[in-house]
Order: sequence, then structure tokens, then C-alpha cells
Amino acid sequence: MVEREIEERVQVKYEQLAPYLNETSKRIWAAVEALSLGHGGVTSVFRATGLSRTTIHAGINELEHSQTEAFAVEDYGAVRRKGGGRKPVTQSDPTVLEDLEPIRKMLGAYDRQSNKRQSEGNVINLLFCPK
Repeated sequence: MVEREIEERVQVKYEQLAPYLNETSKRIWAAVEALSLGHGGVTSVFRATGLSRTTIHAGINELEHSQTEAFAVEDYGAVRRKGGGRKPVTQSDPTVLEDLEPIRKMLGAYDRQSNKRQSEGNVINLLFCPK
């Protein structure tokens, strides 16, 4: 089979599976697919799926170390490690809301003059004014 046909088959499989896969299972599936293709498999899976090479290599690494403590099978129930993800900006900069208040007030004053600006101001209020 020529390289393009292989990539098309991988793409069809990925398009059918993707809606049912979470972040971890996509990574593991892509790694298994790349390993099954042998030399050039990572590149073929990358081209067919759009998943980054780094992601595919991470999946291969997880497969190779699946019995170690760092990549225990029991951990795959959660998509991200506990405490992962971006922290709220108010945690790293407690004064950010106070610093942005003059901008919010300025936009609020301008809101009364135009319906368009009113809607933009409402978006600003939603973004910067926690309830």
C-alpha cells in the first residue's frame, strides 16, 4: 500500500473514533496506530489525524511505561492529573480585577450612547465582573 492510502485509512478510522475518545484514549490510539505502521508511522498518523507528533510520542512513551507508577492504568479514569489546568488569573494576580475596574467603568459610561457598545460593554462586564 502506498503511503497516501495508509494515511487515508488511518484518517477514516480516526474520524469514526474521535467523537468517542477522550484526550488520553486519543493519544493511546494514535500511538498504537503509529507503532503498527512501523517506520514512518508517527508521521503518517500525524498527517492523517492532525494530532501533534509530541502527542503521539507521549502516547508511545505511556505504552512503553504503562506498568510504572507514573503511568498506572488506574490513572486513566481521569483525563488530567489532579490539580492540572490553568489557574485563575486572580490567584496569580489578586489585584487584576481592581486594576481593570477603570476600564470597565469607562466602557460602562460609553454603553449608554450606543447599542453596539452596550453589547460590547456587557461582554466586558461578564468577563471582568465575577458574581
